[in-house]
Amino acid sequence: MIDSKQFRKAMGKFATGITIVSAKNKLTEEIRGVTVNAFMSLSLDPCLVSISLRENATMTDILAETNQFSISILAEEQRDYSMIFSNQKQIDEPVQFETIDDTPVIPNALVQLVCEKESEVKAGDHIIYIAKVNKIESRDGEPLIYYGSNYRKLT
Repeated sequence: MIDSKQFRKAMGKFATGITIVSAKNKLTEEIRGVTVNAFMSLSLDPCLVSISLRENATMTDILAETNQFSISILAEEQRDYSMIFSNQKQIDEPVQFETIDDTPVIPNALVQLVCEKESEVKAGDHIIYIAKVNKIESRDGEPLIYYGSNYRKLT
């Protein structure tokens, strides 16, 4: 039997980019975000992506209420956003989001995707969300990379 710590350490050998998934609660107007590195593109026609969130993550409450959310792919200088939304860093003021089509996104992210939830699948202790990409904004820059439980830069 594989130990979960052993599995986590092995999966840490796979370098990933870092994203922030954010959404607005339509009733309260509250914006929430969460750091996610379990993200991938699925299809070009139609343009589909997927994210995976822990089943008990607070973001799953908002995604149960709304079909629209964003994925912001972070640039190397945006490490603080990753740490804030993974509860590794505390701040005094709330994060200021930009909006695209009334959907909150991280300002100056390398890529900002506005997505519409298509489906969700429970998988172990996570939920995989499949979403159609309805809008894309992007800029040049270097990505924030995560490998071996540390942030890295491309060299």
